[in-house]
Order: sequence, then structure tokens, then C-alpha cells
Amino acid sequence: MCTEPKAGHGLSRRAALAGALGFAAATVAAEPAAASGGRGLRDLTYPLTTGFPAFAPGEEAVRRTVASLEEDGYYMQEWRIVEHIGTHVDAPGHFTAGGRTATELRPSELIVPAVVVDIARRAARDPDTVVTVDDLRAFERRYGRIPDGAAVLMYSGWGAKVGDANAYRGTDAAGGLHFPGFGTDACEWLLRHRAIRSLGVDTLSIDPGVSATFDTHLALTGADRYGLENLAGLDRLPRHGATIFVGLIPYEAGSGGQARVLATW
Repeated sequence: MCTEPKAGHGLSRRAALAGALGFAAATVAAEPAAASGGRGLRDLTYPLTTGFPAFAPGEEAVRRTVASLEEDGYYMQEWRIVEHIGTHVDAPGHFTAGGRTATELRPSELIVPAVVVDIARRAARDPDTVVTVDDLRAFERRYGRIPDGAAVLMYSGWGAKVGDANAYRGTDAAGGLHFPGFGTDACEWLLRHRAIRSLGVDTLSIDPGVSATFDTHLALTGADRYGLENLAGLDRLPRHGATIFVGLIPYEAGSGGQARVLATW
């Protein structure tokens, strides 16, 4: 069982809004400086397309044009999507009965420090590998302590496969899935010892593809924390010292939902 981590930072609504505005101003200012070696800004979001790999075939997004400039004087599309496709959030209620939904996640929880744990070399050899407690301890020896309240992001190099749904899912001959994720022990260690706010991955799930019981999801959401899945470009973030902004769509009663995820440092 996980030990419930201590509560997150108790920002007021006014402070959270000020923080969001400050973040936006900082990122706009940072964009031209990034090319010259100054502050950095990265978009960690994949464009949502009808071809983006779904966790299960048949869950892909569908779109159609419902109004055109030529016929209606304005352009508009209709989308059919599940909440868990593309770059998205898993809210606590996704796996935990009574857990909070998308509209209940506070702004102060969606602007957080981030660290990147790189397991790409091992994942290239073993698609079923997971982030372990040993990985986390090795990370801290090299880069420093993982901040309390952080998002811990796994970089596995899986984004190179995103153009091929079967390769991205790691589908085997029997239909099983093979891609990296977080080990449950690592999740529980981070909850207990670092009071993390979120786990994020560059794959379809924070659990490895071979998982049939989704233990990491259960541990994370059971501790009232959220997940981030299908993140892009994590190799271009500093391993320590970035801040991410998670622009979650607040779907009514949402089990999660699509998000524009930005990083600055």
C-alpha cells in the first residue's frame, strides 16, 4: 500500500493565478532566448490527429468538417475522441473510485517543477523495462534531489515510434503490448519520500505495456496524484530544473483529458 503523501503547496487562488500569468510571461519572453543559449521553452505536446496511436485499436480520434468558409462563412470541425488519446492527463478518478476529476485539479497542481529520468538506452534493448528505485537514486546522485511536489518524467525514446501505431504499442504476435513505464516500487518511493505531484511518460501508459493490473496507476491515483501520457520531446529538457505547465481541458466529470504541456527553464 502507498503512504499518502503530504498535501501539495497551499497556494491561494490569487497566488495560483499570479503564478500562471508569470509563467506565461516568462515563456513568451523565453522563446527567442532559447536559440541563443538563454532560457528554454519546449512544447511537450503531440498534435492530436486521427492517426495518433490509441492504447487499443478502435479508440483513435475521428473528425469531420461541419462548417466551411465557402458554404457557411466560417470553418469548424467536429471531433469524436476519448479522454485518453494524444498528450493527456489521467486524473485521480481515472482509476480510483471517488477520485478527483479534471475540473477538480487546481491550477497550483498544474504548474510544477519537473525532472527527467532517462532510461532510453535500456529501453532500446528491453521494451518491457521500467523506471526503478535504483534509477531514481542514481538520478539524485548525479543531478540532485528530486523536488517535493514535482512531476517525474520518464524519457524512453519511444517517441521515435509514434508514426507507427503497432511499433508504438509494441504489439506482439499475440496482441500483447510492450513499452516502458514506471515500476510500482518507484512510484511508491516517490510518493512516500518525495511527495511528487505527477508521473509522466513518453509512452501510452505510466504502467509498462505488459501490465494487466495497472498497479502504478492504482498507486498514483490512489494517492490523489495525476499522470501524464504521450509526452513529446523529453530528450530536449534539462534533467533537473525545468517547470512544466499542464494546460488540461477541464472536461465535466473528466477522467482526464487532452492537455497542452509546456516546459520552461
